[in-house]
Amino acid sequence: MSEQKKDELLAEAVRLREQGHPEQARERLLSLTASFPDAADVAYQTAWVHDVLGLEAEAVPYYERSLQGEGLNDEDRRGALLGLGSTYRVLGRFGQAVETLRGGVSEYPDDGALRTFLSMALFNTGEHHEAMQLLLRLVATTSDSTRVRRYRPAIEHYAADLTRTM
Repeated sequence: MSEQKKDELLAEAVRLREQGHPEQARERLLSLTASFPDAADVAYQTAWVHDVLGLEAEAVPYYERSLQGEGLNDEDRRGALLGLGSTYRVLGRFGQAVETLRGGVSEYPDDGALRTFLSMALFNTGEHHEAMQLLLRLVATTSDSTRVRRYRPAIEHYAADLTRTM
């Protein structure tokens, strides 16, 4: 099968998933994965459709494969890091979730979704202080609320050390 045909079939599978037909998309993606086992884009979309179907454990190896080496565009790489980290978390693999999401935040420090999911994983590992710091800083820097913006300096100050008192 040619690379062009692969891209066409991949686009069709993505459309099926987006149009609410994840089982059909999964069938096509599994077939594509068999033909292109090293294609990061196919692995990523296969992982995603497994997550959509609630098959998180089955999604993990596809996410992991998609992140090995090159092959994902920037947006898909962000999605794969978030998807894998979130999936690890849902499966109770909290340490792996933190490691994956920390890596994602390191690569994409401006990505609020990665920081949010990292904060949830940190909470699960008992790192409540760091989890709150991340969330408070995210709220302070991204909120559209005029009241939150008004108090941004104070929120950022307290985020540095929530245990500090007068």
